[in-house]
Amino acid sequence: MENKKPVDPTSFDYPRFKEDMVKTHTILIPNMLTIHMDLFEQVLLQQGYKVEIMHNEGPNVVTEGLKYVHNDTCYPALLVIGQFIDNLNHRDDLDKVVLLITQTGGGCRASNYLHLLRKALIQAGYGYIPVVSLNMSNLEKDSGFKYTPKLVFKLVAALTYGDELMYLRNKCQTYEINKGDTKALTDKWIKKLSDDLKNGHGTSYRDIKKNLNQMAIDFDNLELDLSHKKPKVGIVGEIYIKYAALGNNHLEDFLVSQDAEVMVPGLYGFMLYCFYNNIYDYEIYGKNKKMARISKLILWYIKRRETLMRKSMQNTKFTPMNYFSYTKDLSDGVLDHGTKMGEGWLLTAEMMELIEEGYENIICAQPFGCLPNHICGKGVMKKIKSIHKDANIVAIDYDPSATKVNQENRIKLMLAIAKERIKEDDKVEL
Repeated sequence: MENKKPVDPTSFDYPRFKEDMVKTHTILIPNMLTIHMDLFEQVLLQQGYKVEIMHNEGPNVVTEGLKYVHNDTCYPALLVIGQFIDNLNHRDDLDKVVLLITQTGGGCRASNYLHLLRKALIQAGYGYIPVVSLNMSNLEKDSGFKYTPKLVFKLVAALTYGDELMYLRNKCQTYEINKGDTKALTDKWIKKLSDDLKNGHGTSYRDIKKNLNQMAIDFDNLELDLSHKKPKVGIVGEIYIKYAALGNNHLEDFLVSQDAEVMVPGLYGFMLYCFYNNIYDYEIYGKNKKMARISKLILWYIKRRETLMRKSMQNTKFTPMNYFSYTKDLSDGVLDHGTKMGEGWLLTAEMMELIEEGYENIICAQPFGCLPNHICGKGVMKKIKSIHKDANIVAIDYDPSATKVNQENRIKLMLAIAKERIKEDDKVEL
């Protein structure tokens, strides 16, 4: 605590991450998706940045968040800021760290995270620590963290690997005959891909194709018991709560412990959702024609990687993922593409896709009071159930006052309905 330097809370002269700090300062990054973040870390390290993914959890994170963030503010902001402060409280290199936070720049409270974080740092005595905003909305332009084509191509490769690896892991872990095989294979591939990225490999089109194909083959060779039907549960919701174990109280682990197959739509979906929104901004609202054209080029580039993921699973027991161009249209008739605050129409489209793929049991994980999620999640459930009679959807709110026991009991009730339906289906088949 003696290392903290007082800063005038009224000052707006925030410290910046400059280019000369790249080799001397460690960038702290919140952990949202474990597989993806391990790979992103290696990309940034290979680009010359010093990076550390934060893994600190526990009551102290929430306590620190509540000290500096109002409990009515978005829960992910509270958790991320609490994780940063808790991490800083246990460091000795405070004059050599930088904090990185991602932002979409959309019309919800997430666009205020940067300012909330800086305010919290000043109040906690860490106002001298620079903050980097990683965004594509030009919220800040003077950071020493630079987007380069080379960096973007590598991050897209890591994203591609992360999504397929997460997908294959979720398809296998509930059915494995030898417990721990799926985790061991997942860890093996994380290390293999991390080593490739660390050494500057694995990002070319040919390398991605080769790795994805071998990954699918390896998971296809796992010993699985597919003879018994198990509840198939999809997870959708606000992006942080949907993915981060810290935010959803290790929801995926809990579902697996309840003998359910879990499916979480990949991060590709959210990224493509953002680019499609640039196109809809022009088509619906007449905004920024140039950005719409750029987004179409980016979508073409990414779709080639989507194709590699689909083809890698064609000759395996796994159902290939849908193209996002197909997924996005599933919201038609339920929610318009002009509805794009927060997760917007993506939330509806992913629920429709999950049901179509057999994951009719869905958990909509959302921060308490998240207006976009209440509208695009809870607000469309009745409509979705009128289209898909077997839809079994439950909305679970996450905030500092919500108890894990209450959340899990509500999920168990949903699973009980799912298991009862399986029994009824088995009787019909007999």
